[in-house]
Amino acid sequence: MGRLSAVAPARPDPDPAFAALKARVIARTGHHYYADKDDLLWERLHKRIRACGLADGAGYLALLDRSEAEWTALEAEITIGETFFFRYAEQFAALRETILPERIAARACERRLRIWSAGCSTGAETYSVAILLRDLLGERLPDWRISLTGTDINHAVLAAARRAEYGAWAMRTLPAQERARYFREARPGVFALRPEFRSLARFEAQNLMSLLDGTASLSLTDYDLILCRNVLIYFHADVVQAVVRALAARLRPGGWLLLGHAEPNPAFAAFLHPVSLPGTAAYRRLDDEAAAPPEPPVAWEPLPLPEAPVPVPPRPAPPVRLPAARPLPAPAPSPEPASPLAALRALADAGDLDGGWDACREALRAAPTDPRLRFYEGLLARARGRPEEAERAFRGALYLDKGFVMAHYHLGLTLIAAGRTEAGRRALVNALRLADGLPGGTVLPEGDGLTAGLLRDTARPLLDAAAP
Repeated sequence: MGRLSAVAPARPDPDPAFAALKARVIARTGHHYYADKDDLLWERLHKRIRACGLADGAGYLALLDRSEAEWTALEAEITIGETFFFRYAEQFAALRETILPERIAARACERRLRIWSAGCSTGAETYSVAILLRDLLGERLPDWRISLTGTDINHAVLAAARRAEYGAWAMRTLPAQERARYFREARPGVFALRPEFRSLARFEAQNLMSLLDGTASLSLTDYDLILCRNVLIYFHADVVQAVVRALAARLRPGGWLLLGHAEPNPAFAAFLHPVSLPGTAAYRRLDDEAAAPPEPPVAWEPLPLPEAPVPVPPRPAPPVRLPAARPLPAPAPSPEPASPLAALRALADAGDLDGGWDACREALRAAPTDPRLRFYEGLLARARGRPEEAERAFRGALYLDKGFVMAHYHLGLTLIAAGRTEAGRRALVNALRLADGLPGGTVLPEGDGLTAGLLRDTARPLLDAAAP
């Protein structure tokens, strides 16, 4: 999502071409998300109309009729790009501990894996999978043929993915040693993914709607794993079912499909078998011998998106274990899309740290005692290279909510990175003490699906590394 325009554009009602523009956008992109968000869509359309020097929507509609390049620019404006490594901790735990080890074992004779990250944005998800693959295969990697492809409709985010350069916000919860392992500092505040991870992935433009109209590339088939997370929430329900069916048809026998937390649907049981992994919407091909026999559809309620992404470092994979299907647990609820918290996160997620900081400060003026806003103030301050301000903000969040586990955790990371090891260890001990008092599967607020058990597994090695 790009920076919000400084001056709010006029509402779309007076522009007679808006309805036609809206219909064209939804038909082309499938983004039914904008069906009831006229003001938001018009804001983005208006930005492009002004950039093209046009007077109104009719002129812009005519331009779209003759310019594929302008469609590319508009698609970049209306799609949302987020850059988080190891986003949704439990899903990456499932990949690390179950899904990828199972696929590696199943394909050991051929030594070949095909993985598709659909709606890859700026590449953080795709590269996170690359990091896991390198860790799991280790010295065997050169003997394997790995096809890891990220696709997106937005050409601008694909260009960013190919550059593989990210700001501190994209890795804001990675401990310093993990950041150093995966990245090198290309220039102040910008970190480049190391070549051994970057070389595993490639990126190309692809509209998921092409799966439905027959124009999709013939190479999009025979996948061991497809990740299509938090893309389908923008599509109409009828389109979602058709797209998921098309994705299922592109899995090889034994292949897995991962969706976002909010996207499971009992109707998918007609052509996919749901497999329950903690905090993960996982499916396998219905006709696979590797999958358990299908059971009656689980009566799910759609799961809400979790809040602020918090990656966790990779861990060595234990033996493969395929659990039986059972209802998926619900993660912590996310803020409403129009909330100040969601607005500042959207700006920061798109790389606009200054805009996110300004939005955070404005929100704090209205709600100075909201510990979540203080928490994000700390994350943004640290991402902008202001550790002292980050420390004050995290301590402010803890003053307002002493049981805020993630604030203790991030305060510890901030202090350790600043060389204040003993104070940082105390903060991590506080986080661990609170997490130890919770059931292991408890999803932590502002933890992007991170559970108390996963936090314990992550924080204890940090304590050991920081020991005097």
